[in-house]
Amino acid sequence: MDGGVSAFMLVSAMLVLLMTPGLAFFYGGLARRKNVGNTMIMVFAVVGIVALTWTICGWSLAYGGSGENPFFGGFDQLLLLGNTSQMLLEADAPADAAYPSLVDVAFQMAFCMITTAIITGGVAGRMRFGAVALFLTLWTILIYPLLAHMVWGGDGSLIGGMIGALDFAGGDVVHISSGLTALILCILVGRRRGFGAMSYRPHNVPFVALGAALLWFGWFGFNAGSAFAPDGIAALALVNTVCASGAAVVSWMLTERAIVKKPTLIGACTGLVAGLVVITPAAGFVEPWAALLMGLIVSPVCYLAISRAKRALGYDDALDAFGCQCVGGILGGILTGVFCVPELSWTDFGGLIYTGDFHLLGAQALGILVTIAFVAVGDLIIGFAVKAIFKGELRVSSDAEALGLDVAEHGESAYPAYVGLD
Repeated sequence: MDGGVSAFMLVSAMLVLLMTPGLAFFYGGLARRKNVGNTMIMVFAVVGIVALTWTICGWSLAYGGSGENPFFGGFDQLLLLGNTSQMLLEADAPADAAYPSLVDVAFQMAFCMITTAIITGGVAGRMRFGAVALFLTLWTILIYPLLAHMVWGGDGSLIGGMIGALDFAGGDVVHISSGLTALILCILVGRRRGFGAMSYRPHNVPFVALGAALLWFGWFGFNAGSAFAPDGIAALALVNTVCASGAAVVSWMLTERAIVKKPTLIGACTGLVAGLVVITPAAGFVEPWAALLMGLIVSPVCYLAISRAKRALGYDDALDAFGCQCVGGILGGILTGVFCVPELSWTDFGGLIYTGDFHLLGAQALGILVTIAFVAVGDLIIGFAVKAIFKGELRVSSDAEALGLDVAEHGESAYPAYVGLD
């Protein structure tokens, strides 16, 4: 065991854990005043749900077994059995282990938390809290662990091993899966009252900025920690994360200036997140100049997805989880196949601009398509099952939606009126 590596991974895990409450502030600020509490509690509920499901079976399904199954890990580490004894009995620990396996359990649990929490943005303001909780519970058992294994499960895994697609820190596993799920779930639930006829304005812009700052800070553990050692790759991932997110902020402000004539703080924060999303699958594979270019490209793409495509197609992704996360994740995965430095690749193939070979680009595209197909089918099965359990009603009543979900679903208000009794 290496104390320095263990400390690095512990700090990285804590940084990623910080991202989920950060997302609660980001989403809470974007929500309407009457729904801010409901929007934030959906995110905090994920912390509890994942703590349970990941410990009981998620870790084992994702990273248990021998690594030979292409679709899931195994059942040998249910309830994390064996991890504590392995830590206590040094003779039982793998010879090449640089840090205790329990550190990796916490690190990967934090990934599952932030991924699952992103989904809630798609259905803010109208979905029944119990239905959300049940859907996310099933999703963290049946979708996320299996996809994590298919991408990061080793040589025998379907996407990362057999197809040979690269995903440094979660383009497929985190962003495409969560953004696509948000889209599918928001379609199943239906549009908010007045969608398309009224404007939904963020109720608290400083909350959005605070949430974006916490996400940005935690993302350094997210990307740099995915090197699993405090080495040059971790440093490269950290620098690329700064470069891409910074370039995306500038690019988003320029896009707003060109289209609506005024840059906004909401836009700058959204651009920051889009830049973080696009660099995630490529963080340890590309040079900083490529990270800058990726950040510059992603903002106008996500801006058009949020401002034009959503309106044209008519889906009500309330907080734009699909337009930012899924679209940005797909773009990042594709550009990884273009800009990957051959010597940094986990496979025998490098990026198109270095090799002139389309193999890695094709593998990236195929990996994304497999991810989309798996997640979409799984989401629909879980969605219809939850809908049946709730007797066909995933959303609150019209009266409850008009009143606001803070009061209707939770009996509290984020901003109670002061009448001398509060």
